[in-house]
Amino acid sequence: MARKTTTRTAKKTAPVKPPPCEPCEGSGQVAITVRVGRKRRPVGQQDGICLTCFGTGEADS
Repeated sequence: MARKTTTRTAKKTAPVKPPPCEPCEGSGQVAITVRVGRKRRPVGQQDGICLTCFGTGEADS
């Protein structure tokens, strides 16, 4: 008895999305404390680029 062979199509997998960066939580920006005066007292915060992911918001593996 002859066996029937069929060609199977390769299943496409979804691209794997890297996890979000932990320090910036995926936003790409972190809060940096602004210090002023001779005693360098903190007066507020401003947004700065995340140095862990360089603003991409994705964690490196």
